[in-house]
Amino acid sequence: MTQSLKRRLMALIEAELPADGRLPTERALAERFDTSRRVVRQALDELEIEGLVWRKQGSGTFAGQPQDPTGDLAARIAGETDPIQVMEARLCIEPELAALCATRMTDEEIMRLRTLATRQVSADAQTIELWDGALHRLIAQCARNRPLLTAFALLDRIRSNPDWVQVRARARSRSSITVPQSEHEVLIEAIAARNPAAARQAMYDHLSARFAALQVEFTHGMREAGE
Repeated sequence: MTQSLKRRLMALIEAELPADGRLPTERALAERFDTSRRVVRQALDELEIEGLVWRKQGSGTFAGQPQDPTGDLAARIAGETDPIQVMEARLCIEPELAALCATRMTDEEIMRLRTLATRQVSADAQTIELWDGALHRLIAQCARNRPLLTAFALLDRIRSNPDWVQVRARARSRSSITVPQSEHEVLIEAIAARNPAAARQAMYDHLSARFAALQVEFTHGMREAGE
């Protein structure tokens, strides 16, 4: 029963998730799926272990991975930067996070990483950003370096700006969706092999490819705005 409910919960996430990623309450889910709150809680517990949802006491259950609270500073500077600058900063930070993960990520965490990558493969255009962000967030958290995580959280919060999400979505639509998926696979295999140099390079290559697509879209958008 739990496995069936997990599949139905994931279908709900991919079809009806609100912008903040919050799921309905356990009571609402129990009523919707005609089951007990205990079964709902068990299913959510398993999804949380798999890294597909997270909980915040007093707020509810959310899909993906939580943002680090130190990223709140981003709201103050979001208007002073642009997607190109953020990608430049990500290229400086995230390859090192990936390299650290290759030496520090546990087997269980790598399994969660694979689960998120698999979920992204089956995602539609509306939820692919959710799972992509969750995957990169998990890598940042599992590098276990507080200063680097703080820097990542700042960038992560800025890039969650709705206007920027639309720019990235358009950049994705202009390129093959299968490309970032294969790039993620190479990255995860490098981390799983405990190879910091390969993980660093895989993350750099992945972000560089996304950067190139974003530059095209950003330039196109600026040109249209000037017309």
